[in-house]
Amino acid sequence: MAGLIRPARTDDAAAIAEIYAPFVLETAISFEEAPPEAPEMARRMKGLVADYPYLVIENAGAVCGYAYAGPFRTRPAYSRTAETTVYVARDCQGRGFGHALYARLIAMLKEAGMHVLIGGITLPNPASVALHRRLGFRPVGVLRQVGRKFGRWHDVELWQSTIGGSDG
Repeated sequence: MAGLIRPARTDDAAAIAEIYAPFVLETAISFEEAPPEAPEMARRMKGLVADYPYLVIENAGAVCGYAYAGPFRTRPAYSRTAETTVYVARDCQGRGFGHALYARLIAMLKEAGMHVLIGGITLPNPASVALHRRLGFRPVGVLRQVGRKFGRWHDVELWQSTIGGSDG
């Protein structure tokens, strides 16, 4: 895998929106129904980067994937638990970009003092299941029929990784 991983910038929003759009339009991996455009992606990024890492990976000078973390829940008790996300452009999949991005994101979250990471996977999604498993996540439960898209109900499996110590 060749690629440069770096913090995302708001000028990456157009590339991120382009990567994300097929997942919105053609799959139930995302439950959004209309793909957000670059200004909305930039707004979302700005809402996270003060508190959580947001990364991109470049291949041959072009952004081909992104990963970020955000709050799992808003109450203070959850402050050391984060929800994680990774997307890789279709033409870059299967080349280790997702693994590299997610591994870097996890390392940064651990260094920042996060204790638990949560990933939600719309089923079926064998590639995402395999990625989460390889990076130490374990399935902790399935939310049955919680999302409706393309005229049918979809399950979401929650995956968890404990990356911090057990002390306070």
